[in-house]
Amino acid sequence: MGRIQTFLSRRHTWSWLRIATVTTVVVFCIVVGGVAGILWIATRDLPTFDSFQDYHPSLVSRVYADNGEIIGQFFIERRLYTPIDKIPQAFTQAVIATEDTRFFEHPGLDIVGIGRAAWTNLKKGGRFQGASTITQQLARALFLSPERTYQRKIKELLLAVKMEWVLTKEQILEMYLNQIYFGHGAYGVAAASLTYFDKNVSDLSLPEAAFLAGLPKAPNTYSPYRNPDLAKSRKELVLGRMVEAGYITEEDAQAAMATTLSYRHQSLEPIAAYFLEEVRQHLVDRYGETLVYKGGLQIYTTLNIAMQKSAEEAVRTGLRQLDKRQGWRGPVGHVEYVKDFTPPDTFPELQNPRAAVVHGLYRALVTKVTKQSAQILIGNTYKGSVSFEGMSWAQRRLETFGDVATAVVRDKASPLQLLKVGDIIEVSPKKGTVESGEFILEQTPLVEGALIALDPRTGAVQAMVGGYDFTRSQFNRAVMARRQPGSAFKPLIYASALQQGLTPATLVLDAPVVYEDEDLDRMWKPENYEKRFFGTISLREALRHSRNAATVRLLEQIGVPEVVNIASNLGIRSPLSQDLSLALGSSSVTLQEITSAYGVFADQGLWLEPYLITHAKNLHGEILEQHLFEPRQGMTKENAYLITNMLMDVIQSGTGRLAKSIGRPLAGKTGTTNSYNDAWFVGYAPNVATGVWVGFDGVRTLGRLESGAHAALPIWTRFMDQALRNLPVMTFPIPEDIQFAQIDTATGNLPSKTSRHISTEVFRKGTEPEKAAPQKANPMDFFEFDRMDSESSPQLSSF
Repeated sequence: MGRIQTFLSRRHTWSWLRIATVTTVVVFCIVVGGVAGILWIATRDLPTFDSFQDYHPSLVSRVYADNGEIIGQFFIERRLYTPIDKIPQAFTQAVIATEDTRFFEHPGLDIVGIGRAAWTNLKKGGRFQGASTITQQLARALFLSPERTYQRKIKELLLAVKMEWVLTKEQILEMYLNQIYFGHGAYGVAAASLTYFDKNVSDLSLPEAAFLAGLPKAPNTYSPYRNPDLAKSRKELVLGRMVEAGYITEEDAQAAMATTLSYRHQSLEPIAAYFLEEVRQHLVDRYGETLVYKGGLQIYTTLNIAMQKSAEEAVRTGLRQLDKRQGWRGPVGHVEYVKDFTPPDTFPELQNPRAAVVHGLYRALVTKVTKQSAQILIGNTYKGSVSFEGMSWAQRRLETFGDVATAVVRDKASPLQLLKVGDIIEVSPKKGTVESGEFILEQTPLVEGALIALDPRTGAVQAMVGGYDFTRSQFNRAVMARRQPGSAFKPLIYASALQQGLTPATLVLDAPVVYEDEDLDRMWKPENYEKRFFGTISLREALRHSRNAATVRLLEQIGVPEVVNIASNLGIRSPLSQDLSLALGSSSVTLQEITSAYGVFADQGLWLEPYLITHAKNLHGEILEQHLFEPRQGMTKENAYLITNMLMDVIQSGTGRLAKSIGRPLAGKTGTTNSYNDAWFVGYAPNVATGVWVGFDGVRTLGRLESGAHAALPIWTRFMDQALRNLPVMTFPIPEDIQFAQIDTATGNLPSKTSRHISTEVFRKGTEPEKAAPQKANPMDFFEFDRMDSESSPQLSSF
């Protein structure tokens, strides 16, 4: 019986042992299978080994001016890649001491660090200390999302191990230092160095390196611009860990802690917005957005910073002056101003000085008005005043917003009639700074304008302004807007005449003429600006004073196709009308086209394509594109000089006399279209050609008498006066086959004994007069042609 019980007991024990064993095996298999399943799920979309070697971070593409200064950047993440050997050792040591002291010892996972972090967290009862290595952080930044899940953590650990198999520690550290975010839009240490200290990373000092090394943990929290005390504490913590790691001595740390850091954000002055946008569009069209915004390109351009600043200032000043002549539109807003006034949220520009700047002008609140002046408050901070002299232009008030035809002048209006307490107005400092307390009443112009300047010898665009303010309108009127040039097109008519053998002394009749427009079934009678005619005059005289009737007759004589042909040779790509109205600039062209055409006159008949980019390099320094000069003979150099000589007269004694004050050899031409809708001035020195256009985007009048000479020429003169100060004085070269001869201006021939008006004229060799001719009677001396009824036929005036 005892044996039977023993047997049954052993059998029972064996059964439980088998069950336990089988259960253990099953559980183990389940666990292993589960882990394997989790690993399979976690790793099925992990990057391959090759992707670690093929590291291409998103890098900034930088745009440079002609002197090598940075003028713009294109990026999604502002990052400048820097090799590890160019990064100061103090910075790499600071990062390692702070983020991963055992970086050079572990295989991507720091088991010791994980245990230490777990023990610390257990003692403190929560998650107070992390254990991510530099390799794990890099894996997370490159390949994973920021979500906090177990699956992501497993992926992070596996990726870290895989990266350590493929990459060296130096490669991992280099990638990490160029990848991580440092706050305020800076990715990588090079961008961070510029963002916080405005210096190259190689120039970082120990305290600066310690500060930057402390940022990646929480860039916003430790920002010196937001939390300077926390930033200082974090820097000291980093220095302390560097001492613990043996990288620096306690004395070095104390000295660095005592150093007060000076934070200076990299100052990229906003400049040339329209120019940069043209560059960006060209690059995106050719290379795609990915390469432009992430490829770290280096783009070298033709922009001259000094010229660009002068251009922007000239356009801004000229448009404001024109807008004031048109009349005041009134305050931009009104609030109820009382004692202890608090600016409402609806007017943020009244709350702080930075927000007060809108389109380059300050928004100000009128707090008091007297007979002599108005007291103002800017950004709830700066106080000042506007004298009556500084607001007297507002006596011309527009009854209808933006309609110059509704202007009413109140000659005796004082500040009390012009402004009210609570008005929100636009002002500018009279002496340059808001601290001066003296201001001038302003208003943001509705009118637009454009300026382009290029070197006629190369085609390099040195300055470009496409409108009053890029933030208001990104439409580039310098290269995209097609508008009627008016008389600014006339030099092309006269250039064609010279090409056909005529001379500046050739006579043309400036008298009434009527043409029938068969397409529109109406009559067309070109008139001069002065509403009178001047009889038989030379081509020089006709161009100098912009005689419309004479120019139309000249075009009729030489033929429209010849002008269209020479316009094409001079770079005009816009379609041109095939009728006589072409003489008065009826066909719309771009400012860049006509400025480039004038550049041919300046450069002895050679036309060169305008360009903005000299060359562009990729990240590895390889040339992607480089501008090649391909000059083309648009006209003979002799005729180019003849036109230049004639256009010099326009500035010396014609419609461009204002530019004479510059005191340099200059040539140019005004242009104005019907009803004063467009105002132009295009002109040049031997080393710079500049065009200016002024007008409204929606075609309407600029106002009575706002001609090219009045609206565009002051902008051109202001710009050229500044631009030429930095350029050598040059004269227009005279070709060898140019002859000078005295002529009788009334006949265009050699002077005779009876000649009353003699002058020296310039000719292409072989076209100069060889004999004198008797004085011919001018019919206009005996009678005046009756004018056609202006109401029965349309008119096209240009000057």
